[in-house]
Formats: sequence, C-alpha cells, structure tokens
Amino acid sequence: MRLTTRTSLAMRTLMFCAVNPGRIVRRQEVAAACNGSENHLAQVIHLLGQTKFLRTVRGRAGGLMLARPAAAITVGEVFRKFEAPLPFAECFAGDANQCPLRTACRLNCILAEALDAFYARLDGVTIADLVEGNHDLHGILKVA
Repeated sequence: MRLTTRTSLAMRTLMFCAVNPGRIVRRQEVAAACNGSENHLAQVIHLLGQTKFLRTVRGRAGGLMLARPAAAITVGEVFRKFEAPLPFAECFAGDANQCPLRTACRLNCILAEALDAFYARLDGVTIADLVEGNHDLHGILKVA
C-alpha cells in the first residue's frame, strides 16, 4: 500500500496549519516547508477547503488556516476524502472489476477487513495528536 502524493501533501498542510494556529499561512510557506510544488498544493488546498478541513482567505493578505480545531480532524477522515475515490484493488472497483477470480476469491474479504482495521486505527488519531508536544515537527514547520 502506498499513499498518494495528494494525501501526503494534505496531511503536511494540515500539520503545518496546526503548528501555526491562529495565523493565516500562505501556500508558498507550506510548499517550501513541505517540499511540494505550489501548483500541486493548490489542488490539495482547494479540496481541503471544499471538504471543510481548511478555511481559505482570498486577497493580498489571504492564505489558509484550519477550519476547525486540530483535535476535531481525524487522520482517517482526511485519508478517506483523498484515498477512497481510488479503489484499493480491482475487486473494490464495482462494475469496473474484471478480475477472473471475482466469483470465487476470498482475498477481497480479507482486504476489506484489513482496510476497515486500517481506517479504524487512523480514526483514533487527530491532527492535534500528530503535532502537540512534537518539538521536532514544530522546529520544521513553525513560521517565525
């Protein structure tokens, strides 16, 4: 299993905002600190705004900030928004499933259980859990 770049950038962006609470941060700051292209990050920020993880502010003094407290955003919730549209395996692709084993395969049940356990674990972790007391992360992401 491998996370998409979009999910990784989404998590970095949310952690960046959480480390800089009460401050409107700029996309350029996030891109520089999180090693992401501004264009790719713009797409991620747009989706984070649409899904109410971020609040974006337009204009000269604009930027972004968390739309709700870091303790109210779970990692599982973010991963579902970014990863769920992509089927984990062909057998999860609904009508697009062309696997010749689909009528007899037991692997899909095992994979479904594993994914449920994966998301259940991520649901127990918030953005606040990732940043609070994490002095090394603050050293990397805190804007002076």
